Amino acid sequence: MPDIIVTTTPTVEGRRIIRYAGLVTGEAILGANIFKDLFAGIRDIVGGRSATYENELRSARDIAVTELMQAAAELGCNAVVGVDIDYETVGSSGSMLMVSVSGTAVVVE
Repeated sequence: MPDIIVTTTPTVEGRRIIRYAGLVTGEAILGANIFKDLFAGIRDIVGGRSATYENELRSARDIAVTELMQAAAELGCNAVVGVDIDYETVGSSGSMLMVSVSGTAVVVE
């Protein structure tokens, strides 16, 4: 996959947008297994950061952004502007993490 510029800004500084190809998205849903949930719960009770969930969150975000970049490349684009990243918990116990990423695929000079 070619290098794709990904930015939350509406433009790429110093580059001119010459073509807008449209909306692209990427999604990832990851679940933490019961042992991770147990240890994260203990960490929450005694305080401190939950490295387990931080790692899950990072992984889900990376997967979603990679999908976004692949979608842009398939449209012949070299950048995605106006990127928005949303995080949600899903499932009856909220033990699954969903990350959705969207932006506008463009070609920049």
